[in-house]
Amino acid sequence: MTPPLIELRNVKKSFGSKVVLDGVNLTIEQGQVTTIIGKSGTGKSVMLKNIIGLMEPDEGTILFKGKDIKTMLPHERQDYYCQLSYMFQNNALFDSMTVYENIAFPLEQTTELGTEEIRTRVRKKMEQTDLLGVGSRFPSEISGGMQKRVAFSRALVTQPEIVLFDEPTTGQDIVRRNAILSMIAEYKKKFGFTAIVISHDIPDILFISNRVLVLHQGKIVFQGTPQELESFEHSYVDEFIESLEGFKEHLTGLYSRRSFKMRYHNTLSKKKQDENYCIAIFAIADFSKVCDDLGFVTGQNLLKELGNYISKHFDPVGGFSARQRRSRFLTVLPQATIDEARQLLESFGKDVEENGFSSAVDPFFDPGGRCHDLTILAGYAEGVSDQENLNDVLVKARKNLYAIAEIKCVARR
Repeated sequence: MTPPLIELRNVKKSFGSKVVLDGVNLTIEQGQVTTIIGKSGTGKSVMLKNIIGLMEPDEGTILFKGKDIKTMLPHERQDYYCQLSYMFQNNALFDSMTVYENIAFPLEQTTELGTEEIRTRVRKKMEQTDLLGVGSRFPSEISGGMQKRVAFSRALVTQPEIVLFDEPTTGQDIVRRNAILSMIAEYKKKFGFTAIVISHDIPDILFISNRVLVLHQGKIVFQGTPQELESFEHSYVDEFIESLEGFKEHLTGLYSRRSFKMRYHNTLSKKKQDENYCIAIFAIADFSKVCDDLGFVTGQNLLKELGNYISKHFDPVGGFSARQRRSRFLTVLPQATIDEARQLLESFGKDVEENGFSSAVDPFFDPGGRCHDLTILAGYAEGVSDQENLNDVLVKARKNLYAIAEIKCVARR
């Protein structure tokens, strides 16, 4: 059996009389995004610093691929640390270096790349984080949000195997916050690194997480998938998640997944036996490529506006909607027949196709000036209230997915 990539066994850490980590046990699996959540001051950052060697535990064991870090030979330990990249909560930028120089620094210090290759890689990262216009400025000359994006770019520029993110979206607005999370997901997919993220961005962070860990009073009280977290019963977890998540999802203004789940069960429990209902799903085609070509900020703006269209068309007829995955939406139409659902989707597609996205006046152009079109996908299906669960109906809707709207780049309209 393959051991976890990283494992903590009964790790304890105190500062004076204050116990911060009190027997932490957790596993980090290779190639996944693992998110650690918990209230401020619970020891999340301390735990990361123990993993990367900035601190040592008072007790317990930290293993990398089954090997105790403490008992590793010097070259083994060095190899482990070289595979890590850490994005500090306070950014840790060099005040005397420009934005460009800060991002380039790891490449200059740890690789043998030539000047032109370094310049190409750094400019690509700056482009993806909307920093191209500030490359010659110093950290003190840019906003706190921009400083965070500089630190993010520097953490990824070496293409490390393991990246640890300590509150990577602090100081960002809702669109850029989701853009950064989307970038973590895309880079994980593209390069296969393992991400460990500390975040309070509930529910946004759950869309990119494979596993979630909840730290409470120095202990891990939950380890599992985001879906398992939704049904996990623990007074602290319920209170903490609800305090962060709220009733509506921040980016789109639609229901949060927890609120959607409650609404779904409450609505269907009132329907008669064998009574039908319909669902619809929506997505932006090739969303990963859209983000890669047009930028992650543009991608999140498009999701935000797609959510607005969904709310506009389906809320007035008794529908309710939520973002189920990073770029996929789900709408339940409790009273609609299959024919009515088809007509509603046709009206939706026509509106989107005719009016486009007002927030996308010119972002369908990539940095090279090339024009891009956008395709909106939709699918719908009918379910029976007491015979099929939501996942079964979703499978039917996904099988019927089709292009409902083609939005042309402004240059081709």
